[in-house]
Amino acid sequence: MSLSDPIADMLTRIRNAQQAKHELCVIPGSKIKKSILDLLKEEGFVDDVQTVKNGSFDDFQVKLKYDTEKKPVIRMIERVSTPGRRVYIQSGEIRPFRNNIGTLILSTSKGVMTGKRARKLRVGGEVLCKVF
Repeated sequence: MSLSDPIADMLTRIRNAQQAKHELCVIPGSKIKKSILDLLKEEGFVDDVQTVKNGSFDDFQVKLKYDTEKKPVIRMIERVSTPGRRVYIQSGEIRPFRNNIGTLILSTSKGVMTGKRARKLRVGGEVLCKVF
C-alpha cells in the first residue's frame, strides 16, 4: 500500500491511539519518522520509542504518555507542510508556539529539529508539524 503522506499517517496513528487510550502505538518505520519520534520523546510528549523488526522492515513501537488523570499529554498534533502545500520558514520567523508549551518540528539543512533549536542555530526549513 502506498501512502501519499507517511508523516501525516504517523501523526494520525498517534492521535487515534491516544483518543482510544491505548498504551502503545505501532508505526511503520522510516528515518524521518524516527527523527520526529525522537524529538517527541526529548520534548516529553511520548514516554518511549523502540524499534521492532517486522519481517525485513522496521516498525516503531511508541509508548504514549498520559497525565495523572489519564488525559493524553499531546493535546494537539497536526501536520503543517503537506506534499501538496510545502510550508517553509526562516529562522527569524520562528516564534514561540502556545506560550513555549508547544513545539514546532522542522526539517532543516542540519537535520530534523525543534523550532527552538533551529532559532538558536539560525537555520530555517520546512515546518513538518506542530505539537501541543
